[in-house]
Amino acid sequence: MPTYLSPGVYVEEVEAGARPIEGVGTAVAAFVGFAARGPFNTPTLVTNWAQYTQVFGDYVEDCYLAQSVYGYFLNGGTNCYVVRIGGERAGAGGNGKPVEAPTAQAALGGYRVAAKQLDAGEITVEVADAQGENAPDDRFTLLVKQNGKVVETHHVTTKRTKENVVTVVQEKSKLITIEEAASSGLAKPDKGSVTLKDSPAAPPVPREVAADDYVGDVADRTGFGGLEAVEEVTMVAVPDLMSSYRRGAITLESVKAVQLAMIAHCELMGNRVAVLDPPPGLNPQQVKDWRLNDAGYDSKYAALYYPWVKVFDPASDEHVHIPPSGHVAGVWARTDGTRGVHKAPANEVLRGAVALETQLTKAEQELLNPIGVNCVRSFPGRGIRVWGARTLSSDPAWRYLNVRRLFNYLEESILNGTQWVVFEPNDDALWARIRRTISAFLVTEWRKGALFGLTPDEAFYVKCDRETNPAESIDLGQVVCEVGVAPVKPAEFVIFRLAQISGGTSLVNE
Repeated sequence: MPTYLSPGVYVEEVEAGARPIEGVGTAVAAFVGFAARGPFNTPTLVTNWAQYTQVFGDYVEDCYLAQSVYGYFLNGGTNCYVVRIGGERAGAGGNGKPVEAPTAQAALGGYRVAAKQLDAGEITVEVADAQGENAPDDRFTLLVKQNGKVVETHHVTTKRTKENVVTVVQEKSKLITIEEAASSGLAKPDKGSVTLKDSPAAPPVPREVAADDYVGDVADRTGFGGLEAVEEVTMVAVPDLMSSYRRGAITLESVKAVQLAMIAHCELMGNRVAVLDPPPGLNPQQVKDWRLNDAGYDSKYAALYYPWVKVFDPASDEHVHIPPSGHVAGVWARTDGTRGVHKAPANEVLRGAVALETQLTKAEQELLNPIGVNCVRSFPGRGIRVWGARTLSSDPAWRYLNVRRLFNYLEESILNGTQWVVFEPNDDALWARIRRTISAFLVTEWRKGALFGLTPDEAFYVKCDRETNPAESIDLGQVVCEVGVAPVKPAEFVIFRLAQISGGTSLVNE
């Protein structure tokens, strides 16, 4: 409390009774697979297709990562994380560490420059004049070009300072390394340039991969295990799992192991859902058998889509079938942006798909829908649409995908928006503030149509009082708040009952 020692008027800032809760993002996908270039096993944020091609290169034949990311952005996706795998194998001593690859090198005056990656394309390092007039003789500008485009500019000096060329490049450059070729007395390099790669060429796609490459390790930040450090991810897709299976690099049992690991990852994190793909070339009956016998998954944190979609592949210059997970993740993001996470991401056009691997009928979908297989169907005059919104859970309470994702959104938003409660005095005043804060947030969601009920009292309740916080709980330093919500569920089966009436019984106004 402030101390008042002299007469006067004082102004104090006090906290309001409730603090607003801001809704978290719900449409951030993560993709794991093979790319033409780019960092290995590093979750990299990508915000558009142009940025993806700049970092990870273009399409790769017989691989689905690029096609899936393109389909994600095409269908309304905004941000996503990409994890490139295939760079670390256990071939060198069986320790899973990457084998050091040779790098292109060139002399630049008294320095030696080298490319960090063999698959980064054509790298040109150019020495230019320093910025400004009357620049000291020891200063110069180092330009790093990738495939003819300047991507890095370093203003450096030969002196032993924090702006030394070796120090700056080591800390800031993602493409090159530089070291002194002479022990002392280095002079500024002459103006000019050197090329580290004469021809950009994508490396061969790794053929020998195992389930561990996809699953990865949390400690080493590899595979989708490294995504545990990225809190904002809400959907996980591994489209190239099927490219490995199609090439015979892994077995169907390994596919199941990876998908089970994806589900376990999402259940552990509690804020994301796995988007699963079925094996290629299956008819509806085979998909049903595979779902019930081989892939007997039971989880409210996973959704399965069938069949594969046909898209144009610039790498082979023809149309190919790819797993639907990337395009479907884009539909999830588009629905979240236009309607909200409470809306089931179904009855939406799948942009970029020109055909389906299997044209499903209504009778065939009746085999798959009850077991949680979300179908993608083609309708005359209405295009190719996602025609299912179920999880793989056997629990009717968590049958619908939008219910699971809505709870993820509410839980994460309340969690982030109530961090101020920690270490506050645990009394009736605090409980009242918690009730007001959460109730205000849920009223807003009810007005958006996310909760079921004609009034807020029907849509939710928030209980935080002496009943939920007895003396024993207070002594343990715990605050218990009970929240119940009534989510809206999709109108999956729309039924119109028509009856024939007698024409003479109609009322006529006189």
